[in-house]
Amino acid sequence: MPATVTIENLTVSQCLFDFIEYEALPGTAISSKHFWQQFSNIINELSPKNQQLLLKREALQASIDKYHQDNKPFDFAHYKQFLMTINYLVPQVADFSINTCNVDSELALMAGPQLVVPIMNARFALNAVNARWGSLYDALYGSDVISDENGAKPSKAYNPVRGKKVIAFAKDSLDQALPLVSGSHKQAISYHLTEQQLMVTLTNGQQTALKVPSAFIGFTGSINKPQSLMFSHHGLHLNLLFNDESNSGQQDVTGLSDIMLESALTTIMDFEDSVAAVDAEDKVLAYRNWLGLMTGKLSATVNKNGQNITRTMNPDFSVQTLNGDTVTLKGRSLMFVRNVGHLMTNNAIIDSQGNEVPEGILDAMITSLVALHDLKGNGEYRNSSEGSIYIVKPKMHGPEEVAFADTLFSRVEKALSLPSNTIKMGIMDEERRTSVNLKNCIFAAKDRVVFINTGFLDRTGDEIHTSMMAGAMARKADIKLTTWISAYEDNNVDVGLACGFSQKAQIGKGMWPIPDQMSNMLATKINHVEAGANTAWVPSPTAATLHALHYHKVNVFAVQTQLSQRKAADIDDILTIPLAKNTDWSATEISQELDNNCQGILGYVVRWIDQGVGCSKVPDINDVGLMEDKATLRISSQHIANWLTHNICTTAQVQASLEKMARIVDQQNATDVNYQAMSDDFSNNIAFKAACALIFSGAKQPNGYTEPLLHQYRLAKKRQQR
Repeated sequence: MPATVTIENLTVSQCLFDFIEYEALPGTAISSKHFWQQFSNIINELSPKNQQLLLKREALQASIDKYHQDNKPFDFAHYKQFLMTINYLVPQVADFSINTCNVDSELALMAGPQLVVPIMNARFALNAVNARWGSLYDALYGSDVISDENGAKPSKAYNPVRGKKVIAFAKDSLDQALPLVSGSHKQAISYHLTEQQLMVTLTNGQQTALKVPSAFIGFTGSINKPQSLMFSHHGLHLNLLFNDESNSGQQDVTGLSDIMLESALTTIMDFEDSVAAVDAEDKVLAYRNWLGLMTGKLSATVNKNGQNITRTMNPDFSVQTLNGDTVTLKGRSLMFVRNVGHLMTNNAIIDSQGNEVPEGILDAMITSLVALHDLKGNGEYRNSSEGSIYIVKPKMHGPEEVAFADTLFSRVEKALSLPSNTIKMGIMDEERRTSVNLKNCIFAAKDRVVFINTGFLDRTGDEIHTSMMAGAMARKADIKLTTWISAYEDNNVDVGLACGFSQKAQIGKGMWPIPDQMSNMLATKINHVEAGANTAWVPSPTAATLHALHYHKVNVFAVQTQLSQRKAADIDDILTIPLAKNTDWSATEISQELDNNCQGILGYVVRWIDQGVGCSKVPDINDVGLMEDKATLRISSQHIANWLTHNICTTAQVQASLEKMARIVDQQNATDVNYQAMSDDFSNNIAFKAACALIFSGAKQPNGYTEPLLHQYRLAKKRQQR
């Protein structure tokens, strides 16, 4: 058994206690005695309330299950009235606007991409926080946005044919964001500064200026030979770099060597869906990385081309204006921290009754304590210029649970001697009871809410589980085409705008899941901006830079003004259950659906259980790499559980599919030296048994969540590995 410390009626894992005492508390002006007394009080007071909320979830689900079993054929009006009777649907609050104050401009006044990154991986976290600025040339050169045709394949050595295509694409982007009074950036032969403005000389000898001269911010280098030129468009910055000696600079008569785009304005440092943190040891690793980000001291050494490179956080940087002033720009993404939801507990702390402490309470107290280092200026850099702590709170069901999170944050603020509403809340709109009561959920946190975001996969998983007994669901691909999804996505924007989010807080959209398909992303993800979202999730720094182009093409705040006048999404559409219109699928179609789901489940679970990898690019059944996390696992496992419940398939069919797909997943991971094949011993392989349990016990899991089983089997694997 790991060593523990008893303090204030709590039994604390030694590693967590030591982290708090010797790393997190020093520099905060909070004594150990005060911290543990306050923490113990919060745990004792709020843990029972946390449990009551979970019991309400179970009671509501049991009522809904029974309703669907007892009421055939289905009558929508009767069903909706039933949901009101059991307080699943609650009376809507009167109109209001949020009152959130001290919000950083990256959230309120700017619009741009958002990264989500597992906090347990220091290298990924640093890459993300440094993705505030990204090279457009690198993003284009290294992705499929630029075709390989006509000799333009990327290679180790610089390919000037490909480079020419990159430059042409980038110049088109400049023409959109920074149009000239006449001509095109493609015709530019020099950029030069006068005492009054930037001038551009074209190939015909004509001199022209920017259509919007105020777009020019400043420069570095000398006024006669600038090294960079900084611009602003739609609130985002672009930095033109000049270097005659670089490969790209030699190809461009102006010496333009790159365009740096302000890219990931914000990053969510994730303690939840993208990590595998199951005990005190895991939690301390996560908290320590968060501390390193808050103090600016986090570093990671990576080997690149045979050389060790130490990565650290980027500094701010400055440019000079034409009138001699200095403008300083942030070099790092503004960081949220995503805590876990209300469901899980963790053995890092045991309370006075012998119970594991709710992990959401653990995260709220410790991540906020760590963030004090930023508020107190204990590091070289500042995260929040406004003195705020930003916590994303996921997987909340309805306004009571949001109100509980609000109470928890208030108690943490008091314990840490922080002003009220210092801790800002991001609300994930990813559970059905939250979607249909979204206005009330926002009202419950109206003084601290700073973010609402749709999460299609978790939302679909909850959709399936909530209506598990209603009937067989449509095939997974067809669910995306059903009525409730578009209504759900529109409703999130409609309610956010009605509650005053525009230029006060973020309205966000979900992840692009295919990191190798940047051309496809560039063609389609602009839909998120056009839908009125002033941020949307991307899987990599490269994707952030490319997605930033969409915010130059579309003025999202102007779109929000237009959308605020449209008819709001209909709650009846959101409540429409995505049942199959008919279930006369062929044996081949059923087998294909099972194989697709089983392969995705196994590909993710085997890394989670065996290696503690919470998010990774997992090859799908067609060997296309998809970003997978617990949300994708939830929908796949719930979908098969639903088909089993309604006899679309049999246990034997699912078992056969699991074993067949396990062999495929083993082949896909054959080059991983740390990989343990599942097909060597199905009956004793912990990861394979975990995947089976997620399906065959799926209908009984709380709200269809995967965490209870994942944690159980991961802990078993860790015991085996010791």
